Amino acid sequence: MRVSAPTYDLYGENHALRPDFWLHWETIASRSQLHNWEIKSHRHDAFFQILYLRGGTGDAVFNDEIHPILPPVMIAVPPKYEHGFRFSKDMDGMIITMVASRFGALGRTFIDAQMSNWISRPRLITLGQDDGDYGFLVQTLERLCQELVQGGPFHSDLVEAHLRTAILIAARLTAPDHYQTDDGVKEHPRMKALRTLVNRHFRDHRPAEFYASHLGVSPTHLNRIVKTATGQSTNSLIASRLIDQAKRDLVFTSFNIKQIAYDLGFNDPAYFSRFFTKETGSTPRQYRAEQYEKLAE
Repeated sequence: MRVSAPTYDLYGENHALRPDFWLHWETIASRSQLHNWEIKSHRHDAFFQILYLRGGTGDAVFNDEIHPILPPVMIAVPPKYEHGFRFSKDMDGMIITMVASRFGALGRTFIDAQMSNWISRPRLITLGQDDGDYGFLVQTLERLCQELVQGGPFHSDLVEAHLRTAILIAARLTAPDHYQTDDGVKEHPRMKALRTLVNRHFRDHRPAEFYASHLGVSPTHLNRIVKTATGQSTNSLIASRLIDQAKRDLVFTSFNIKQIAYDLGFNDPAYFSRFFTKETGSTPRQYRAEQYEKLAE
């Protein structure tokens, strides 16, 4: 009969009262060598952990499944998930333990439901590649370790910023080809490509045919994909991107309506105003005044 894994605050520690700080860090050696370099299977009720391992070898055990550790790697361990480790004596790395609720690992507050879903399962990410996001993730983890060890002004803010960046980049690197929406519905891979194209060209006022041609589908097929994913037509999606940017510019810049219209690719500011009013129910001037009033409150 399988024995239930013990639940710890930190491995080997049981405290009735929880500390009021939200993060703890230590080297792998500092705790592992006290236990003959083996962390037996256990779980944490409210802690989310990240291990950044630069050298050595070992095994990670998640719910009795053994995964070899071949550094450099990043390992993410969610709360309530049974796990254990076996490390070689030359293991070089750091383990960071944080209160899961700080990052929304137990809910939707981190970024969105998709991110919470990513955090809910253990991850082992090999970091052997130096280019692109892999290289950026390694740099972020190194900066995080440096900040934890050395400290300085704005220490807590920088630690949290580096942690969030590392987790988000790790999530991007391990995301499936089919991205999921907030309600768990799989999104067509061409939707991601379309969003990228729209972000790049929305100021050029390209028609739906332009995007369909770049994606290798007919406009009718693209419209079906967009309709299924968003409930909108392709043209409505493009218009929504223009409106989103117009709203940001109206709230976060001091540009006048004419300047905003020209920046968004409209040759006629009056036409921009009519377009904005049709899509939102307010003129650009009214929308700006309403948002300023809300900010003032």
